Amino acid sequence: MGVTIRKPTARQCEDCGRREVWNDATSTWRIDVDDDGKRLVGEVYCIHEWDINGTFVPIETERDPADA
Repeated sequence: MGVTIRKPTARQCEDCGRREVWNDATSTWRIDVDDDGKRLVGEVYCIHEWDINGTFVPIETERDPADA
């Protein structure tokens, strides 16, 4: 059984709706855009609350077929 640690590729502020996506080329978070090309910046004075303990699970295990 192997274990892989994954990193998130997108996140959204629970308070103001700001959305960011991970940019591998620059190793930074970048503001996401909607289908119309509008930047999803959220609120200027928001202390962003990222859903880091929600549905994203960073640990991915691979099951050994012999254990099934």
